[in-house]
Parts: sequence; structure tokens; C-alpha cells
Amino acid sequence: MKAAVIGLGVEGKKAVNSLLRHGWEVYATDLNINVDLSGLDLPMLSMNMIDDKQTVSIVGENITVDLGFTNSYAIENCDAIAISPSMFGGSFAERLLEDGDLLCDVATKHKDIFTIGITGTNGKTTTVHMLKTILEDAGKKVLVGGNGGGGFSGYYDLILEAQDDDYDILLVEVCDMTLDFANYCFDFDMVGLTNIGNDHMDVHKTIANYKNSLVRFFSNKTIFTAFNQDFNSDFKEAANKTIPYFAYQDELKLVGEFNLLNAGLATAIARELKISKDVVKSSLKNFKAVEGRLDVYKINDADVYVGKTDNSDALASVLAEKDFYALFIGTPRHNETHRLDILDVAVNYNPEVIVLFPGLDDTLDMAIYRLNSLGYMGNIITVNTLDQIIELVAEYSHEDAILIGGNGQDVLIDIQERIKQISEKL
Repeated sequence: MKAAVIGLGVEGKKAVNSLLRHGWEVYATDLNINVDLSGLDLPMLSMNMIDDKQTVSIVGENITVDLGFTNSYAIENCDAIAISPSMFGGSFAERLLEDGDLLCDVATKHKDIFTIGITGTNGKTTTVHMLKTILEDAGKKVLVGGNGGGGFSGYYDLILEAQDDDYDILLVEVCDMTLDFANYCFDFDMVGLTNIGNDHMDVHKTIANYKNSLVRFFSNKTIFTAFNQDFNSDFKEAANKTIPYFAYQDELKLVGEFNLLNAGLATAIARELKISKDVVKSSLKNFKAVEGRLDVYKINDADVYVGKTDNSDALASVLAEKDFYALFIGTPRHNETHRLDILDVAVNYNPEVIVLFPGLDDTLDMAIYRLNSLGYMGNIITVNTLDQIIELVAEYSHEDAILIGGNGQDVLIDIQERIKQISEKL
């Protein structure tokens, strides 16, 4: 079998690797010759070979990659096509739908598995892992994946894994930017909404547009929403069945009211699936924070909170929990200036110190300008290395609390690992 992968963003690269692992031959293409190929299983080539050229082809065993152009003949000779979720709804995707060439229409076993989707702005990954733990403790064989940003292998990997093995439940993390794509590719039996927050507004433009996307996604499904969620009346009208959930009331190791709500969502879904209360309680009692998500470590006198808080609502929910002396904020990509609004929240909180470090990109200058324009009068410090961050954590470790968050999941995981090592030695 041969598949074409159109677009080599995060999801496209994950699709290529998954197809190769599952024995497919792959033709991959991206019109951007400067696309980041890191993470792809490519033949050993010197990237200097493609300098100053407008197009390039990389050919290896079972894979061909064309950059700067697309070979339409190669695509036509493929059995299935994987497109970037961001392309869904465009004219090219519509033609593929007519021809039935999308990978999810060729490999269809996943559509026969009971499928649960978890979507929302914040808390998706934690909720997915909570629910996975509960279901597996109840004896279910669960396949988990979806949104590449959640640390999973991607939507296409789910489809291919489901094709090759038998599962009781398919558990999908659905990014709010890919609702229509996921709705087409998967047959959701249940969907849980964590929350609606201020993120990806470069795509949604307004909260109302985001809400309308969710209404389409929820149509004729069983959905779970927080008892006080905005737009619940719209969602109830669209859904086949609406089940409210509340903050979890039993023992939970994770910090924050937001995690009690995540646990409440996982619990509500588990109970609808007739999982016993004892299993739910036991599973969540022992549940530990997902790597890169908010966790707390003790260093000298300070509680050091570390985890991704890459949008204003996520940061605000953490700042409501504790009085932080210093905030360490990872900066966003150059083209994601909307995410600089986390600095607005930080300034409103008015900590003694704001430390800026490169999260997804080195946009320190942009962040400093934003802080100055907001009139922040505290101490602004910029750092570029993990060692510099650790030095400042040690300096502030006799204060009550420190938060290290913002953008850059991989960077934050590295920081989290170092902080954990230090904490365990003290």
C-alpha cells in the first residue's frame, strides 16, 4: 500500500513516520522548501545538498519527499492520502472527499470502535490520561492519541494502529483547531469539553466562532460539559444528550481547581460507561501529573510550580491558586503574537519578578516590549539557558512560591526534569 502525505507540519511528519512503521510506502510533499524536517525518518543525506535550490527530492527506501513542488502523478498512484488537518475544508480536501481517498476512508476499522473525544482549550491531555487510567484499571483495552500538540502520535497514527489491532475503546484528544477534520475522520460516541478559553484566536477570530465550531462538532452526539459552561444552551440544542459534570470531590494529587474539573469530566464519562466508583476513586487517587503539565516541587522554602500555561486563561487559572513571587514565562513563536496576552495576565498579577526565556521561539524582544508597554514596574530578567533558569530558581527558593510556565512544552519538560532532580536531592 502507498500513501501520499500532503504538508509536513507536526501532523504530517507524524503521519509519515506512522505510515512507514505500519509498512506503507510513502510519498510526502510540502511546497515550502524550508520546512523543518526534524523528526522525520529520512535517509541519511547532507542537508547542504539542497542549499540555494528552489526544489529538492529526497529518495530513500519506501519514501520519497518532494520540497518546493508536488508531483501530481505520484499522488494519483497512491492508495490513500493524508492531508494536514488545517487543509480540511479547502477545495483540495473537498475533491479528496468526493473520491474517497482520505486515509480515514481507506483504513476504516477505527470507525467500528467505541470512540470518545476530549476537546477544549485547556486540560485535554490531563483529562485524556485520567480517563485512560480509569478505563484500563477497569480492564478495557484502550487506544489513545490524536492532537499532536498533546504529545500523542497524531490522528493518522490512531487510524493505522486501530487497523492493525483490536481495542475496546478509542480515546481521542481533539484540538479545537481541528474539530471539523476530526469529526469527519472519527465516529464519536461521546465527547467531553474541558472548557472554552482564549487561545488560537488567530484561527477562530472570536469566541463566537469557536462556539459555532463546537456546535457543529457536538451535533447528534452525547456530550459532557461543565455545569456552568458558557453556551450550554446552544450545546444542549445541538447534542443528542448533554450530561453536566462538576469538580471532583475525592482525593487527587494534582494541584488546582482546574484539575478537579478535569477529574470531574473523566469521572462523569466513566460513570456513563458503568465503571464502578471504587475503580474511579482508586485510579484518580494514584494519578500523577502528565509530563510537561503543571506539577509542584519543593526547593528550600519555595513551592516551584512548573508546567505549560501557554494561553491567558491557563495562566490566570494557575495564578488564582497561589501568591507567586516570580513568574518565569516561555515565549511564543514569532507568528503567534496573540499568545503574548499571557503577559497581560502576568502584569495584572504584578509579581516582583518576571523572567522571560525562549519557549517555542526566541521572541524575548517582543515580550520585553509588551511588558514595557503594559507599564510593568517590577524586575524583568531574560535568560537563554536551562542553567540560568536553575540559578534564578535557587536565588528565589527562599520565597513562598515560583511559577515556571508559558509556551514551549519541550523546554518546560527539560526544566521540569531538572527541578524534580534537585527537589528529590534536598
